[in-house]
Amino acid sequence: MGFRQALSELKQAVNSAPRTITDKGLANLLENAEAYLRDAEYYLNKGDYVDSLISISYAEGLLDSLRHAGLVDIKWPRPLEEKKVVVAGTFDIVHPGHIELLRFASQLGKVYVIVARDENVIKDKGRPPILDEASRALVLSSLKYVYEVVMGDEKDYLKPLELIGPDYVVLGPDQPMDERWLEDELERRTGKRPQVIRFKEKVPFAGGMRGVRDLIKKACLNSLKENQSSGAT
Repeated sequence: MGFRQALSELKQAVNSAPRTITDKGLANLLENAEAYLRDAEYYLNKGDYVDSLISISYAEGLLDSLRHAGLVDIKWPRPLEEKKVVVAGTFDIVHPGHIELLRFASQLGKVYVIVARDENVIKDKGRPPILDEASRALVLSSLKYVYEVVMGDEKDYLKPLELIGPDYVVLGPDQPMDERWLEDELERRTGKRPQVIRFKEKVPFAGGMRGVRDLIKKACLNSLKENQSSGAT
């Protein structure tokens, strides 16, 4: 792990230097960073990827704050090749829940977003999307967490994943896909077994709404109230 290597090098440098008040405070911060690292590894082993990423983010934040203050010089080891992460969905109206999902995925590597085709949305949801596939792809491509937008396949939903060859696939809370089956099927097709992660948090926003369906209901209700108000006057 790059973070562990950087932390180890910093601790060695601090321990070998003459002891001062500043060095003592620095050593305490490094101990805190190491504690967050242990938490991250603990949660990772339990399969709690969200808390694991939060913990390692706190640890990295401590080291980055020391670097920005000019107290340490950190050389983060870089992986030879950044991991590929796939997120797929309709993304009809991008809301905070989508942003949190993509932000989480971006901490694992480069995020490829597969956008559902209009024809498939109609088949799966029984209605056309509010925004067409080109508009949805345009919105997603403008987000900082997204590395590349890929259009879905109208006949084979897994074809784009097969072509990308992801290291991780991140599923949303409500996506009806069995994680183990997806890992097995992609391994059968590509010879490479990705790790499928279920993002379990359904992030509430704007008065407790939790998804596109809630947004549509809210919009319809507001429109109805507006029409009733106009009729009354």
